[in-house]
Amino acid sequence: MTRRRLLRATGGGALAALAGAGFWARLSPGEPFTHTEELAGSGPPLADARNQSFLHVVAHADDALYFMNPNLEQGIRSGARSVTVCLTGGESDGRNAAPGTPDPVPRNRADFARARTNGLRAAHALMATGDARSPWDLEALSLLPGFQVELHTLRAAPHNQLVFLELVEARTVSAPRATSLRGLWLGVADTLPTLRPARTPVPTVHRYTRDQLIATLVALLERVRPTVVRTLDPDAAHCSPDRQSAADPRLAGLRYYDHQDHTASAYFALAALAAYRGSERGRPPVLESYLGYELGVLPNNLDNRTARRKGRVLDVYGWADGRRCGDPAGCGDRKVGGRSYSGGSRNWTRSTRLRAPGSNAWIRPAADGRLAAFAVLGGRAYCWTETRPGGGRFTGPRPLGGDLRDLLDSQIHAVRHPGGGLWLFAVRTVLPDAGRAHRRELMAAVQTGTAPTGEPLFARWQPLGSPDHDPVRSLEIGFPAAVVTPDGAVHVFVRTWGGGLAHRSAPHGRRWTPWRRLEGQAGRLKSAPDLVDGIDACVDSHGRIHVVAPSGRTVHHWVSHEPGRPPRPAAATGLPEAAGPVSLVPLEDGAVRALFRQAGTAQVLIAERQGRIGNWRVAAQCAPMGGYGRVAAAPAGSGDGMVLAARDDAGHVRVAGVQGAPGPWWTGRVPHVAAAGAVQDAAGRAVVVALGNDGRLYTVRQRAAGADAPFGAWRPAGAPPPAQAGSRGRVRAL
Repeated sequence: MTRRRLLRATGGGALAALAGAGFWARLSPGEPFTHTEELAGSGPPLADARNQSFLHVVAHADDALYFMNPNLEQGIRSGARSVTVCLTGGESDGRNAAPGTPDPVPRNRADFARARTNGLRAAHALMATGDARSPWDLEALSLLPGFQVELHTLRAAPHNQLVFLELVEARTVSAPRATSLRGLWLGVADTLPTLRPARTPVPTVHRYTRDQLIATLVALLERVRPTVVRTLDPDAAHCSPDRQSAADPRLAGLRYYDHQDHTASAYFALAALAAYRGSERGRPPVLESYLGYELGVLPNNLDNRTARRKGRVLDVYGWADGRRCGDPAGCGDRKVGGRSYSGGSRNWTRSTRLRAPGSNAWIRPAADGRLAAFAVLGGRAYCWTETRPGGGRFTGPRPLGGDLRDLLDSQIHAVRHPGGGLWLFAVRTVLPDAGRAHRRELMAAVQTGTAPTGEPLFARWQPLGSPDHDPVRSLEIGFPAAVVTPDGAVHVFVRTWGGGLAHRSAPHGRRWTPWRRLEGQAGRLKSAPDLVDGIDACVDSHGRIHVVAPSGRTVHHWVSHEPGRPPRPAAATGLPEAAGPVSLVPLEDGAVRALFRQAGTAQVLIAERQGRIGNWRVAAQCAPMGGYGRVAAAPAGSGDGMVLAARDDAGHVRVAGVQGAPGPWWTGRVPHVAAAGAVQDAAGRAVVVALGNDGRLYTVRQRAAGADAPFGAWRPAGAPPPAQAGSRGRVRAL
């Protein structure tokens, strides 16, 4: 099945951009946010662009435009350094023509690879300067002795660079092919050649070994020293339980909702990050991985204005404007072109999703009331701690849980045991090595004490395995959600390979039970994944466990029949499909509240279930603000009062109070990664935290307790992330 056939299968051949030239609210001069108020102390972004840098590792020229925007453009326009490296030339069949073009177009892979490069340059120029014709400088660069790559630097905004390795692409979405990134990763191919595009300054064809490609990416990491690394999805969902055959058994395997080049590019990026951490150079970066073709079978999660802007950039990449660039090879990718997709069907332009939806429970009070926040930097867990309960000042970050050989993924989910100790949960990826299979598994770390200075101390991370013992299946386990019941038992839940939920329990916080599946929702995948990653869990005021999970149709709910018992499927919620993760908050009298975004609009919805056998209903919706991803929530004041925090369409954090009805959104200029967190401090005030694009923790706190109480200003917490040994601070030019 070719890439273009998959485009037609998942989007009717019109997976190119939506027409329109609207900018996101943050990027539209003079255009204010809708229905919002400014948070006290807001103004320019708090995170200094000079302390941020982004490295995007993709397989094909259009990957970041489809799957990483709007975040890609927000980073570029921030003024921070932004480097995008394309591993393949994306030469495809060598015919630069829209699907269905009546006259045959001659095959010329060198020209088509160059045309795609020209289209990406124009798209990046538009995002950086507003002018798609803004000129670039092109040169050959040696990152590895004996090898050269193309380096493109935008003359008017030299912090924006493109790097092309021009490796031969697979030229098929999923059919086994030894000459591909996947073949190189699996060891089926000893080397992978490059395909020199037309008029390249690179004088010769190179052949990369697996180790040489990883070393090249490590060299890029050492030069860019990114604070944020973005990759494509390393753990795509399978679309068929049947294995496809291949001449070499190493190439046989499942079919996935993604291009094999996307997945393999992410594997190489992870391997490079692991080696980069070992080289001890630069600050530890945050890793974010983005879903690819799977977006075509999931609910749309961007608002229309953001999708139009995303489409406008893709139109430019697709040469829909017919501009002249002076290159006979072509000025863009006509296979993408400028075709908008009308109607209610889903396509990649209308969604952006992280593979790991993260948690809103990554900040929690310790036994003495001090708040402790946890994040993953460079694949390792770090902790910030309040200097005194409710004081508002944090120290850190400090590494915790020992140094793992393998990388932790995404965010950390924290729960507090009745005895006061904290439990941390995360997922790690084990990369293949001698005697080690490529797999993912759940990890846990338990607090063992408190340092004299107040920081919580933790035992080393311990693996809890995966509900799917097969290593290949384990790659699809979801991000964990955990709770502690009043009897002291710890329960953790994850999405399984089969689209259901599984859990383990530790009665009284001791020995773990085996993995068990929850009833209902499990089964074979058919036309689309069943449950979507983005679950949450809570314990209500009667001691019963609630678990919620989004699917492509609705929100599913499990609840314990008796306190302390495993949850069982509840009646259908009747809630609309969610455009991302679902968060749970317990209320009084056994009621619970769910928060999620509405598909197609990105508006935050508040749904409630009253009492033991109550029905779910959408109780309120918040003012539009765009954005995507998880909504954080924390109790505030009395009754059903709470505070919400979520990403807006500028990539900043918005905060709103809810007391009966949701209040207006306040915005703070904190460009951030992953999901925000929310909690009450020792004085009953809501505290919202976000991990900035510079790797620093940022906090905002209410001035008094109560859902309607105003917030103060956002502030950086603690010190910047620690530079690893060998770091020299400022980023060098490529």
